[in-house]
Formats: sequence, C-alpha cells, structure tokens
Amino acid sequence: MSDQRGPISGGAGDALIAHLVAQGYERAEPAVLQPAPVFLDLAGEDIRGRLYITSDSSGAEFCLRPEYTIPVCRDYLAGPRAGEAAAFSYFGKVFRYRPNGTGEFEQAGLESFGRNDREAADAEILALSLEAAHIGGAQGLSVRFGDAGLFTSLLAALDLPPVWMRRIRRAHARGLSLADLLRANEDGPTADHSGMLAALEGVDRAGARALVEDLLSIAGISSVGGRSASEIAERFLEQSSLQAGAGFSAEKQSVIEAWLKVSGDPDACAARMRALSADASLDLTSALDAFDARLGFLAARGLDVPGMSFSARFARDLDYYTGFVFEAHDPDRTDGRPVVGGGRYDGLVRTLGAKADIPAVGAAIWCERLNDPNAGAAE
Repeated sequence: MSDQRGPISGGAGDALIAHLVAQGYERAEPAVLQPAPVFLDLAGEDIRGRLYITSDSSGAEFCLRPEYTIPVCRDYLAGPRAGEAAAFSYFGKVFRYRPNGTGEFEQAGLESFGRNDREAADAEILALSLEAAHIGGAQGLSVRFGDAGLFTSLLAALDLPPVWMRRIRRAHARGLSLADLLRANEDGPTADHSGMLAALEGVDRAGARALVEDLLSIAGISSVGGRSASEIAERFLEQSSLQAGAGFSAEKQSVIEAWLKVSGDPDACAARMRALSADASLDLTSALDAFDARLGFLAARGLDVPGMSFSARFARDLDYYTGFVFEAHDPDRTDGRPVVGGGRYDGLVRTLGAKADIPAVGAAIWCERLNDPNAGAAE
C-alpha cells in the first residue's frame, strides 16, 4: 500500500494539512478498508458504482475507502467524543474506479461535528477549505453554493404530502428539474395498476393500507423482491397519491418553479426569496434569517460574498447533504469538476448509528486538481 501521506508536490500537502491542524482540526486516519454496505446505502450513485469491493471468509463485504466523510463519521461515533463538538482534518488516498485514470488519488479535507452555531460552522468550513486549497496551489477559485435545508423548508411550508416531498427532494439532489420529475411521473410504471390505483383514490390512508394488505394476503403473497406486504401497500399508496396529484396543485408547482430560478448575487437572491415567500403567504422567516446570518459569517471571515454565486437549484451529487452545500471551481478547468466541495449533513451521523441527529458539516479537496486544471478529468 502506498504511503497515505504522500505530498501533493514540494511539500504542499504537508503544509495544507498542517494549516488545518493548526486551526484546531485534529488529523484523522480512518482505516483504508471499510464496510461496503455503508457506502452502498449512503453514498451517492456516482460513488456506489465505482467501489473496489472484496469479501472475507465469512462473506462480509468490504471496500477500499472511496471518500473520507463517512469513515471519519464512523470513527467519531466510535470514539469518546461522540455527540460532543469535535473537528477533524485528513489527507491521504481514496480509491474509486476511473475508466481513464488511476483508481487511487489524494484527497484532503475537514469535518466538524456537534456545533450548534450552524451558520458560523458553515462559514468556517468554507473559509478554511479555501485557505487550504490555496496553500496546496489553487488560485482564483470561484464559489457557488446552494441550500438544501432552505429548499426543504419551502416544501414543508407548501404542506406537500410526504410522497411528493421525498420525490422532489430526491430529484433536486440529483439535479433534475421539476418538469423532468413531473414528466417521469406522467410516464408512470410499465405495469398497468390503474384498477388498484383507482380503487385507492379517495380512501383514507389506514383503510387503503388495509385493503392492499388484505388483497395480498388473499393471494398468498407475504413479500415480493424482499419487500414486505406493508411495504408493497405503501408503494401502492404512493403511486395512488402521485397519479391523483394529491396535494400538489398548479399553484404550488408555480411557487417551486419560481424558487428554483433564483440565482446570482447572494444578497439579491435572499431578497428575492423573501419576496417569493411573502407573495405565496409562506412563513420562511426563520430559514431565511439563517441564510442571511450565514452570509454575515462568510463576510466576517473575509470572503468576497458578492463575488460568490448562489443558486436555489444547486445541489451536490451525494445523498447525505441536507443543508448548506458548496463547490469551488478553477475557471481554467474545462470539465466543470470542482476543486473543493462540501456541505452540511446533520442526518448522516444518526443514520450511521447515533441516537439523534448531530450537527455536521465538512469539505473535501481534490488534491490532484490543485495545480493542474486538466487533472482528475477521468473521474
């Protein structure tokens, strides 16, 4: 195995990690071999399809570490400070299949857990990751960011049914437009369940669930493809709600579409989102106040907030982000891949075994892209 601490070039990697440690981010060294099911369940589709997987004599599956956030989270939960404020940095190899490049490459970054001053922590992570990237050789990076938490607050204020909330949030996280989502729903499933869906329309949820479970029981079906009768019933209820368009009026669609068009100067976007929420009689005061507070913390850190770009449509391609998300780009790169990327993931630690959500935010730095605008394009 190659040295986990190999330099980027001329000791720049050592200087980068030394800066993060000096800022209070203890260096973490999670194991290279990680349990594969964790990444198959929680990592984004882009990572899941490129894992290097092996198994032991018992049949348990493991993978080479494809990124650092989940391994650092796991070690934090297993350590004595689980649930408390803690900060970690890292610099080493990650492993993903890349058809036209090496499957191992260096990644640096930092993770912060347990801080309740979320907006200040968000600003700190962005500022420190940009400082570290600069030390590593990056120049003139441009920053764009979004806010998955603010978008979730909008959907909640619109009082959308849970099935629509889940579908729209998933589509947003994957960069799909609302029009694409609705078009996919119109295409519908390949099998014809129109009779069952029509029977469920207008029936209260408890009664509809009982009807589906009774029909499955009569047919002698307890599970299909690993799904229980209850899960199958839930799927039919979702399809019934989607087919009927329940709770998702044209007016609500219009509000979401207008919201997702907001982009540009962060302060101007904040004002535009307040105007949209007021026009739609939605109370998003708390979420928008938090957005403004984060902008203030970014400015206090000396960052050029007007020079950044906010987009309500922007999301990152990892499933666990739930709040502030950002990327920093080298304008000389032609493939659009970021040099720095990160965001807030308060729910991930609970998914990994914590008893409750723990505030968490972090960022990764693609070291091979720091000095060479053409490196890492094979990923």
